[in-house]
Amino acid sequence: MKELVVVAIGGNSIIKDNARQSIEHQAEAVKAVADTVLEMLASDYNIVLTHGNGPQVGLDLRRAEIAHEQEGLPLTPLANCVADTQGGIGYLIQQALNNRLARRGEQKAVTVVTQVEVDPQDPGFAHPAKPIGAFLSEAQRDVLQEQHPDWRFVEDSGRGYRRVVASPEPKCIVEAEAIKTLTAQGFVVIGAGGGGIPVVRSPEGDYHSVDAVIDKDLSTALLAREIRADILVITTGVEKVCVHFGKPQQRALDVVNIADMTRYMEEGHFPPGSMLPKIVASLAFLHHGGKRVIITTPECLPAALRGETGTHIVHA
Repeated sequence: MKELVVVAIGGNSIIKDNARQSIEHQAEAVKAVADTVLEMLASDYNIVLTHGNGPQVGLDLRRAEIAHEQEGLPLTPLANCVADTQGGIGYLIQQALNNRLARRGEQKAVTVVTQVEVDPQDPGFAHPAKPIGAFLSEAQRDVLQEQHPDWRFVEDSGRGYRRVVASPEPKCIVEAEAIKTLTAQGFVVIGAGGGGIPVVRSPEGDYHSVDAVIDKDLSTALLAREIRADILVITTGVEKVCVHFGKPQQRALDVVNIADMTRYMEEGHFPPGSMLPKIVASLAFLHHGGKRVIITTPECLPAALRGETGTHIVHA
């Protein structure tokens, strides 16, 4: 049987900088992602893709804020922005893949708009700390605070105020079974975009969205566990994970076991805002039955799957 690989693509792989934010620029960037996936398919893997959406959600929120300020249109809830960007980015990846796959008569790609259940009692809701949206003046903050009494704002280094939301731990991928079924039927699935749409479940069993942002890598690792993937791949801005990063004794990690990676993590080698969530997600996947984790750049992904580069986290 083919090995099942779950690949997390960063949102910054699709919007590379502020000068290339248009849909046309994103579509061009996605073509490079599609070419990488084709190389993986040629190596006989089943594939599920997840992706970040931080820059795209930021744009959506800003559009809504401007429309609200200028025309009085209602603000778009954060959960809807996540859903919108899941569909929009998924569409770009899906189309780029299907255009290439159609020439070869092979698998089709499909996007699944994905909800992720979180615990309403997660401590993150009591202490929201994830900034979203634009910088606001004090007057703009006051207007929004009056309109939305439950919103929280923080002052950011003299640059203005920003809204902050919770970043709760993902507990369950609602559409995991659908993604697993599609994968078994030969589809390349794009799912859990942006960490998923955060939802909580009522006592009656109904799902309701909540204003929060779920870490993409933690959701990807959870999805990989729930669909019983063999390999988890997390793409990032470096070819290999390093210890003593930025110091004279910096060292790149090639193959490292769980015990050593756990020790490096506990020694504080990985910054909380960048590499640490990827390491936490990787170790959780391995502790729950995954075979191995690869961390590398999107460009190096095919070579990393062949064992030629990247950081490989293994059991022993």
